[in-house]
Amino acid sequence: MSGAAPHVAVVGGGISGLAGAHRLRTLLGPSARITLIERSDRLGGVLRTVDLAGVPVDVGAEAFLARRPELPALAAELGLTDELVHPSPAKATVRAAGRTQPLPTGTLLGIPGSAANLTALLSEPALAFATAERHRPLTWSPGNDVTVGALLRDRFGDELTTRLVDPLLSGVYAGRVDTLGLRATIPTLASALDAGAQSLTHAVDTLTPVPPARESGISSGRVADSVRPPPVFGALRGGYRVLIDALVVAAGAEIRPGLPVRAMTRLSRPDGDGWRLEIGSATAPEALDVDAVLLAVPAPTLRKLLADVAPAASAAAGAIELASPVVVALAYRARDASQLPPSSGVLIAADEPLRAKAFTHTSRKWPHLAPEATDGLLRLRASLGRAGDAATVRVPDDELIARVRDDLATLTGITAAPVAAHVQRWGGGLPQYGVGHGELVDELERAVAGLPGVAVAGAMLHGVGVPACIGTGRAAAERLATSAVTEPVSG
Repeated sequence: MSGAAPHVAVVGGGISGLAGAHRLRTLLGPSARITLIERSDRLGGVLRTVDLAGVPVDVGAEAFLARRPELPALAAELGLTDELVHPSPAKATVRAAGRTQPLPTGTLLGIPGSAANLTALLSEPALAFATAERHRPLTWSPGNDVTVGALLRDRFGDELTTRLVDPLLSGVYAGRVDTLGLRATIPTLASALDAGAQSLTHAVDTLTPVPPARESGISSGRVADSVRPPPVFGALRGGYRVLIDALVVAAGAEIRPGLPVRAMTRLSRPDGDGWRLEIGSATAPEALDVDAVLLAVPAPTLRKLLADVAPAASAAAGAIELASPVVVALAYRARDASQLPPSSGVLIAADEPLRAKAFTHTSRKWPHLAPEATDGLLRLRASLGRAGDAATVRVPDDELIARVRDDLATLTGITAAPVAAHVQRWGGGLPQYGVGHGELVDELERAVAGLPGVAVAGAMLHGVGVPACIGTGRAAAERLATSAVTEPVSG
């Protein structure tokens, strides 16, 4: 890269944008000018840590998939490895048919393999139908995509789909099983079907191998058991704000909060292309000229910003729907919540007469938040709001808390008032991965690739989890640093 130090704008201060800004700083060096513009008055996007009765608790994304490398690698770069924590051995449960029972093992996101035990979850007819799935002929065309619900209702029946798979997928996407696309949400299963799996049961068996038998032997005079499998999930001891704060410092960006980006226009000059961003209020907009732009914004904002400069990408972004979940976090005196089960939480089937879709027993799930490790209080959080539910996010705080308390009383018998509560609304917080989502993303990225000095990142692309978002932010930064920013301009 030649010429003066480049100036890059990062639009969007969520984890994707912050990870991108940090990567840009690493690649472009200390002389580069990085301006991060965020329309709200805080950074973090759908990551937010609040002090619930004085203890940091995440009220957005709670955990990350530990098997993905992006977050541990980023934590190491930022010196945060010691902040990483993992869950307790507490197991999850599911509420279905009016009963709370252990979440069945031997499944892939609730889709059963041959070793799954569904006896307590399904009625006898539904159990017989689901068990016989492996013997029914399967018609599948490689490359096909369908909704998860359509496939599973046909192969396993309504009960399994509604009672188990729907609450599990809703916990990830806040979406309905009947609108989520198979290829985007469970790509490994689609690949197994493409490869010729004779049934869904067989496909799941190939993807969820039986754990190795216990090995025994003599080592240092002791019997050695098989190595415990690595943890599935992780979190940060001080909440995600620890990561957000560290990224802000390490990126060294000029932070411009409370400013929407209203439009972007391509600049063409003898000394190289660039971009002009119109930011701020409609009555007094400010023009910001930069060499390159990293767009880490929700789908509706991306659709608006790309409408004139990349119509195909804009149309693809506009086709991505959003869900608006709500999180209600509560803190109780331990004696008032002694009935809280020892499980890590409970998923709730969509046909249950309850308002919440899940409860996380935060103090049971995370040892660093257990009562004996903090202040003697028990903390938990409830999730509400599914895709297509536009009303829950507008319900007043008091009513949302009342609904959650009613559900908690039904599930556990806890009726005492909490000592603290926090309501967090995530309007349009989660993109929905419908049928053909992969094709939409491919079209979007192809169109953006034709714009010099522009890259996109975010949850709408290749996964809604924190590691996936970090990955898109870093990849977008690398594209800009290696190819898009060639002849920096001033501004």
